[in-house]
Amino acid sequence: MTRHLPSYWLSMKHLSRVLTTAPLLCLVLASFSAPASALEPFVANYQIFNEGKPLGEATMQVVPDENPAHWRIDLDMRGTKGLMGLANVNAQQSTVFDVVGNDVYRPLSQSTVRKAIFVGRKMTGTYDWNARTARWTGDVKKKRQVPVPLKDGDMSGLLINLAIVRDAQPGKALQYRFVDNGRARDHNFTVAQDLEPVTVDGMGFNAMRVSRVQGSNNDETVVWVVEGVPTPVRILQRENGTDTYDLRLVDYKGAP
Repeated sequence: MTRHLPSYWLSMKHLSRVLTTAPLLCLVLASFSAPASALEPFVANYQIFNEGKPLGEATMQVVPDENPAHWRIDLDMRGTKGLMGLANVNAQQSTVFDVVGNDVYRPLSQSTVRKAIFVGRKMTGTYDWNARTARWTGDVKKKRQVPVPLKDGDMSGLLINLAIVRDAQPGKALQYRFVDNGRARDHNFTVAQDLEPVTVDGMGFNAMRVSRVQGSNNDETVVWVVEGVPTPVRILQRENGTDTYDLRLVDYKGAP
């Protein structure tokens, strides 16, 4: 069954760097006191906007990996409009992960591929939980090839998106540790106390607004989440108070 809903999905500030930080998606709201639902496969399609203008398309999916104990989350971004389309810019990112306990998403490997005319870059990361280190190889800066110490709960950028959908409740503070592309950073989000209306394709929904402010310029990532939707409904990046990149959900297909 295909559901047409409102949504915005990834931190587009790093679109040119393959979006390694950001959360997304919102939908119909029910009881937020219910426990997080079990992870299930889905495929979600988004439109990408830059300062309100169409820029391209994106697909995000969570699927079982070849190993039956593992999952994989993929993000595929395709430029179809403007300079991004003219340059035939594409970016793909994937994280293979398992679920520890009831709801801890633990990354095992990560890959990022960026393609443009005459240009191609690929980076691969391995999370070694026995050695408690993560390491990246390929087209990555030398200083980011140094092993990064791992802590329990560390996640890639894509997994943080899933965690926000799972954890968001009105008024709640969310803390995660981002370990991706040779870097480790604390990502702290705040969920607004009040729900806010979101309109998608002429349909209205009540959504939770989840925001993170960072840097000296107060750059902000805003994610809208709706209970019952497995992926962010919308993700908006703001720089210096101005809306920049924006992912908006077009439709998604859940588990059959």
